[in-house]
Amino acid sequence: MPTDCITYQNSGYFSKLIVDYLDKKPEIQSLYHRFPTLENFAEQIDEKAKNYSLENRFTLVDALKNQNTNLPISELTQANIELLKSEKTFTITTGHQLNLFTGPAYFIYKIASAINLCKQLKAKYSECNFVPIYWMATEDHDFEEINHFNLKDKKIKWERESSGPVGRLSTEGLNKVFEEFSEIIGIGTTAEYLKELFKKSYLEHSNLAEATRFLTNELFSAEGLIIIDGDDRKLKNLFTPYIKDELLNQNSFDAVSKTIQQLKEYAIQVNPREINLFYIEDNLRERILFENNIYKINNTEIEFSESEILELLKNSPEKFSPNVILRPLYQEVILPNLAYIGGAGEIAYWLELKSNFNVQNVTFPMLIVRNSFVIATEKQLEKIEKLHLTWSELFSPQHELIDQKTKELSNFKIDFSEQKEALNKQFSELLKIAMRTDKSFLGAVKAQEAKQIKGLENLEKRLLKAEKRMHSHKLEQISTIQNQLFTKGSLQERKSNFSEFYSKKFINDIVLLSNPLKHEFKIVKI
Repeated sequence: MPTDCITYQNSGYFSKLIVDYLDKKPEIQSLYHRFPTLENFAEQIDEKAKNYSLENRFTLVDALKNQNTNLPISELTQANIELLKSEKTFTITTGHQLNLFTGPAYFIYKIASAINLCKQLKAKYSECNFVPIYWMATEDHDFEEINHFNLKDKKIKWERESSGPVGRLSTEGLNKVFEEFSEIIGIGTTAEYLKELFKKSYLEHSNLAEATRFLTNELFSAEGLIIIDGDDRKLKNLFTPYIKDELLNQNSFDAVSKTIQQLKEYAIQVNPREINLFYIEDNLRERILFENNIYKINNTEIEFSESEILELLKNSPEKFSPNVILRPLYQEVILPNLAYIGGAGEIAYWLELKSNFNVQNVTFPMLIVRNSFVIATEKQLEKIEKLHLTWSELFSPQHELIDQKTKELSNFKIDFSEQKEALNKQFSELLKIAMRTDKSFLGAVKAQEAKQIKGLENLEKRLLKAEKRMHSHKLEQISTIQNQLFTKGSLQERKSNFSEFYSKKFINDIVLLSNPLKHEFKIVKI
């Protein structure tokens, strides 16, 4: 089995912004509070302890108990909820959409990262308690992003219409998805367990939030995971001062817009709006607009005066939903949170938000890129070793990998760099001669040089092509193993569902191997 480790920075799968963040480049250090190291958590703990009220703790615990009333949570999860009453207890949070049957496998990796970081922190700061949180994105409304998952190269999709917050969406129609899943997953002990898990999660719960809560609890309750739904009147009530500020002053738009100006050389993940709030009902989630001193609900005839919308906020805070700009602020207001663990895309947009946290005087969490894994069978690992492949090579684009391996397999050197260098020297001398005699020859000399170099490059390509034909069998084996591990040229974890790899010890193995403070891919043998 290859033993080389691939860092996120060298993998080719992370944006320039994330690479620069992990490399702690000075030009973006103003975009985060503290870089995630075990030592830096000491100051983060002290600051959050001073910036999170005891009143919020008791409201949070009350809300969590209510949310978990009908869920068979483990004793460890119950104990962790009770621990949140203590001013010595802090959370490590990850969040994700309500993807059908978890969606891509990295859903599992996010939560495992949070769980194991809590264990690391407890070992380092034994006087404190640390509990892992999974924040369900129940108020999202992009159904097309969550209504499917991939299993054995097949897309299993939930076909239905959707409007409003996805967490409130009825699970009606998922029996057809269950039938398709059952057919694809096949038979056997593990297959039967997964079918039963799907059935109990989605066919025995009335809405998507409750189904996702049950599923996630079944997978992680032994680890003491706490699952939270932000679509909660009591929790929204804690956030009302910030909602009011957003309605009246729109400070987040100015703060985040200024940060975006600092990020000109990077790809921007999200852009703020004048008001970063939605109005929600069971079948409605629409932006709140402010036009001509009236608050209007986009695509409806609903509107409010200032006094009316503030009265609505006072009496029905659950009707207000933060968008992608304000959701992180909501999370950090209601939780005694130290760090957020997310994918590269999430961390990229969190890096836009620190200025708004400063304006609101809320502690900005440490930002941690979740762990990434490549799952390989013993047979695949043996094949990799037999083909003399390294993980560094396997992570490279396939055309580069095949070109490199063709050159290694060839009996002669398919590289005309020396010849090109010799040509360049010869034409450099010719150019000197032309300069001393007739400068009108300069253009002709340069054109001839380009022609000769182009000719060598064409010969090089033809030789490479011929050698690829000569070694086609081995090169096809290399392509096949890479395609198995990197689905359609993408990371396996972004395409495949966890059920493709699942065994009784799979979750435990992923938790044990997680270390989100180390920025490298891990290889898991199944």
